[in-house]
Amino acid sequence: MTPGSEAELAQIVADAKGPLTIQGGGTRGMAVDGDVLSTAGLSGIELYEPGALTIVVKAGTPVAEVDAALAKERQRLAFEPMDHRGLLDTKGTPTMGSLVAANISGPRRIQAGAARDFALGVRFVDGQGEIIKNGGRVMKNVTGYDLVKLMSGSHGTLGVLSEVSLKVLPMPETEATLMVHGLDNDSAVQAMAAALGSPYDVTGAAHIPGGDAGVTMIRVEGFEASVAYRIEQLRTALARFGTEMSVSEDSNAAWQDVRDVTAFHGATGDVWRVSVKPSAGPDIVKSSGAEAALFDWAGGLVWLCTAPGTDLRARLGPIAGHATLVRGSGQARFHPEDAGVATLSQGLRQRFDPRGILNAGLMGS
Repeated sequence: MTPGSEAELAQIVADAKGPLTIQGGGTRGMAVDGDVLSTAGLSGIELYEPGALTIVVKAGTPVAEVDAALAKERQRLAFEPMDHRGLLDTKGTPTMGSLVAANISGPRRIQAGAARDFALGVRFVDGQGEIIKNGGRVMKNVTGYDLVKLMSGSHGTLGVLSEVSLKVLPMPETEATLMVHGLDNDSAVQAMAAALGSPYDVTGAAHIPGGDAGVTMIRVEGFEASVAYRIEQLRTALARFGTEMSVSEDSNAAWQDVRDVTAFHGATGDVWRVSVKPSAGPDIVKSSGAEAALFDWAGGLVWLCTAPGTDLRARLGPIAGHATLVRGSGQARFHPEDAGVATLSQGLRQRFDPRGILNAGLMGS
């Protein structure tokens, strides 16, 4: 089912007799439980005000269309959203609604924030077919309950997004990445922490393990003279790690590889996304027995490729974080919630979707 209007979307949800699987462009490999309800028919940029740094789009609008419109004004989605297609071997077109619904954010999150931090307003249809609007088109916007943040990351279990309003940011004049070569995982996390603790406004910190061939990437962006100065200062600040360094002044492709976890494309095995405090990242990799790993967010996000069927959560034991199964089967997709959080989540789902029809399969997958 692909409604062409918000009213039609609301009617479909209201008339539903069973579970609905909500999809945007169908790029994230969600298991289908019941009828598929796609928002792809709700497409188009409703309003774009470059001077106000805001854009309003229908939920099914392709991300590429928004990127192109922003690029004409030298602006961008600062949260650097991931494209899952290569990792999950899916087709389709990533959509704006899915970015907000799943809170999809990339390497720049450590400096700019997540997708939810840029969401200004939403329109959505709840599980009873009611159309709800919350938020607006400006940052200073107080309208009671912050449903904008609630919907960001709810994965379509509380409502079906029909429209999102987002803050955008200017593109920097230039960027450069300091490449630190040959660090082990522990030293890499220490180096990334030192870079983030510096005053040099780092916008990306990632580590690709590989022994002597491994590389730790520290990105800065801004005016050309400022970028050059900060890169040199970071080189000096990280000299104590006693390793070879180089500078890439055209590292966009390398950061896209980090964003989309290109190293795992086509690899066999399950893919896990583990969020922990950065200092715990190296121990997570050691305990996981993973065949491959990648660190983003200065070590706070660890991507792991494990043998098919690996029960990573059991292998890691209790962790101060969560492990999400991004690619694989036979296990719950999301990390089990603590009892208190589970009670709150269930209460919210009961309020917004009392019939339990919206992406119900995610609750047990």
